[in-house]
Amino acid sequence: MEIRVYYEDTDAGGVVYHSNYLKYFERGRTEYLRDRGFSVGEMARRGFVFPVVHLEIDYRAPALHDDLLRVETTVLEIKKSSLTFAHQVLRISDERLLVTGIVKLACVGPGMKPKRLPEEIIQVIKE
Repeated sequence: MEIRVYYEDTDAGGVVYHSNYLKYFERGRTEYLRDRGFSVGEMARRGFVFPVVHLEIDYRAPALHDDLLRVETTVLEIKKSSLTFAHQVLRISDERLLVTGIVKLACVGPGMKPKRLPEEIIQVIKE
């Protein structure tokens, strides 16, 4: 997925503000699932919500105002009630790796109680 860095994404020095990468990761996961036929909103209406329960992030180089970035998203691990994603953010102009991250999502239902991942998600991701 490609993302353009806008002025609103940056700090006073014109560098992408650190927490905005979490938004980029979220968009990457949403598009990853959408590309496989799953809508996050539809899953929530069906009673499956996916809060972040663990996050690791490494900042390697800054992204700057007006850079065009590529967010790459893959699944690292699937468990009964969780998914772990890996993210990489690269600057397209020079293919430089800027940020890496690992995000673990729990699958929960009403009352935030753990819930098994829907079988159709497991099957599609394993393919």
